[in-house]
Amino acid sequence: MKAYTYTCDVTKREEVYRVAQRVKEEVGDVFILVNNAGIVSGKQFLHLTDEEIIKTMDVNTMAHFWTLRAFLPDMVRSNQGHVVTISSLLGESAVGGLSDYCTSKFAVRGLHDAILREMSVLDSQVNCTVVCPFGVSTGMFDGVKLRHEFLLPFMAPEYVGRKIVQAVLTDTEVLYLPPYVQLLVIAKTILPTSAQLVLEDIIKLNEATKTFTGRRQDTPKKEN
Repeated sequence: MKAYTYTCDVTKREEVYRVAQRVKEEVGDVFILVNNAGIVSGKQFLHLTDEEIIKTMDVNTMAHFWTLRAFLPDMVRSNQGHVVTISSLLGESAVGGLSDYCTSKFAVRGLHDAILREMSVLDSQVNCTVVCPFGVSTGMFDGVKLRHEFLLPFMAPEYVGRKIVQAVLTDTEVLYLPPYVQLLVIAKTILPTSAQLVLEDIIKLNEATKTFTGRRQDTPKKEN
């Protein structure tokens, strides 16, 4: 099997379209699109700069629009394909200290769910999988500390990768990692906010980014 690599700034719409065209000409149509680019600043809202907020939204959210616009039409025309959206548990339930990141992931989940429904209306064979992990040990969230960390562990990238491949092969629509975190999403729809805050305080969830460093301190961390 031959692999091809391309360099592209996914925040630049025209560059995405240009590279996408090169891929189609040099390799062929793309039938599996994995939207995985992401950055995190790890700062309280009051400490974020305008530029950091814009960058987070450009990389984590707007890039999904550009790659989908570049590749989804061909999938629909050929009536085959798979869109994989790497979201986050933080796109289901927000935490303090990651306001820009959570906002970007909530938006990505909304975009993904809307695309899935549009494919359903078209009776298209294009499948959609959204992945919602709590955390992956890539260094992106280095320094984050939770009380009782065994309850919400950071997972090895290899484990997450295998689960994503399995989800694609089985046309799984939503993949929570670890699987039991789906219970937290369900609990959010039942418990009042006051109860949620009490539970979050037990593991110091909203204070976890106080020791955040990421890969390089004081600069946004990019994950591709």
